[in-house]
Amino acid sequence: MSQRTIGIYIYDQSEVLDFAGPFEVFSTALRLCRPEEPFKIFLVGETGRTVLARGGFSVNPAYGFHDHPPIDVLVVAGGVHTGEMEKPPVVDWLARTAAEASLVASVCTGVFLLAAARVVTTHNVTTHWEDIHDLRRSFPELAVHESRRWVDEGRIVTSGGISAGIDMSLHLVGRLHSVALAEKTARQMEFAWTMA
Repeated sequence: MSQRTIGIYIYDQSEVLDFAGPFEVFSTALRLCRPEEPFKIFLVGETGRTVLARGGFSVNPAYGFHDHPPIDVLVVAGGVHTGEMEKPPVVDWLARTAAEASLVASVCTGVFLLAAARVVTTHNVTTHWEDIHDLRRSFPELAVHESRRWVDEGRIVTSGGISAGIDMSLHLVGRLHSVALAEKTARQMEFAWTMA
């Protein structure tokens, strides 16, 4: 099985568990696979410099837009996303990177960034329950689903907020490797995986 590079996009005021949850899932799955290495997981920020996530959590992404390796699986974290939607370099990078990725996922309000970049247009998607109305109003062509932990539409996978991103990431481990590894990862994390 070839190694998949998984890049998680973070920015100032990202929701911590939106990126730390998926990172933990994939890094735990990787640890459980040794010596096999099916995943390479890393954080990407716009500049590569320190990002100040929600609650003042300081994070050092491994890469910036200018120096990251090719990304097979792009994961976009949610958080205070509105400012990011207004940055042409961010929107352009998301559009370009998503076009080159084999799979694109978002946690919580990360779907707004994918919509702003026209990565999702008429797709079936979800987001945090609190943002459902705003997503429908802002992007009326999207088919926005309520009360779903995640929505898998093949190449595009979106999740609800915060802990739902962990459920989605375990689902992605199942897709990219095996359900057995996803179940083993959930058990290792002592996480009650909601599989649907």
